Amino acid sequence: MKSMTGFASGRGEAMGFGWAWDLRAVNSKGFDLRLRVPDWVEGLETALRASLGKAVARGAVSVSLRLNRVSSGGGLALNTEALAATIEALLQIEDTAGAKGLSLAPLTAADVLAARGIYEAGEVETDIAGLLKVLMADVPGLIQAFEAARAAEGAALKQVLARQIAEIARLTEEAGVAATARAAGQAEALRAAIERVIGVSDAVEPARLAQELALIAVKTDVTEELDRLLAHVAQARELVEAGEPVGRRLDFLMQEFNREANTLCSKSQSTELTRIGLELKTVIEQMREQVQNVE
Repeated sequence: MKSMTGFASGRGEAMGFGWAWDLRAVNSKGFDLRLRVPDWVEGLETALRASLGKAVARGAVSVSLRLNRVSSGGGLALNTEALAATIEALLQIEDTAGAKGLSLAPLTAADVLAARGIYEAGEVETDIAGLLKVLMADVPGLIQAFEAARAAEGAALKQVLARQIAEIARLTEEAGVAATARAAGQAEALRAAIERVIGVSDAVEPARLAQELALIAVKTDVTEELDRLLAHVAQARELVEAGEPVGRRLDFLMQEFNREANTLCSKSQSTELTRIGLELKTVIEQMREQVQNVE
C-alpha cells in the first residue's frame, strides 16, 4: 500500500550546468501531473510524463527543475570585430601624430590585445540532446526516493486501517449480540401492543394482525445489515493486503459501510443498538478520512 503524498529532491551538475529537482505529491481523485521545467530542453517534458506515468497511479504530482549555467565552458575568445576596430583606430592615431611631427613609440601585439573588448568569454553551443540525457539519468533515482517515501507513509496507513477494520468487525459482532438481546424485549412489547388492540376492539382480523406483525418484524430485522457489514470487513481486509493501488475501491467500500451503519441505526429500536450504530459511524468516518490518502 502506498500513500498519495510524498516528496523527493535531488541535485546534479554536468556540461557546465547545475540543477535541482523537486518532486512532490498530494491527494487527488485521479492522476494530475504538473511540470515546471525549462522549455528549451526539448523532449524533457515528454520524457518526464512517460516516466512518472508508469510509476504513479494516483495523486496530484508536481515536478520542478531549476537549471542554471555554472560556467561558460568556452574560456576566452578573440573578438575579431573589436580587434579590427582597435587597429583601425591606432592607424588613425599614428597618421594624425605623424602629420603634426609627433613620433609615437611602436606598439606591440601585447599592447593591442590589452585593449578592452579584444578578448571576451566564449560561449559554447549547448548540446541539448546530451543535456537531456544527463538530466533524465537522475529521474529513476528521484522516482525511487519518491516512491520509498510514499511506501513508508503507506505502511503506516495500512496499520491504521487494519486497526479500524478490526474495530468495525468488533462493533458489528457486538451489534449482533445486542440485536439478539433486543428480540426478547421486542416480543414482550408486541404482546403488550396486541393485548391493548384486542382489548379495545374485538374486530381485529387474525390475518391482518399477522400481516402487521410480519411487517414490524421485517422493518426491525438487522440481520442483513450485520451480514453485509461483515462481508465489507472481509473485503476491506483483502484490499488492504492487495499490494496494489486500491484507494478508489476502498473509497467506494466506505460508502457501503456507512450505508449499512445508517440503516442499522434507523432499525435499532434499542438504546444499546443505537449506541453501537453511532460508534460504527464514527469509526467508519475516521477510516474514510484515512482512505483519502491511499493511492
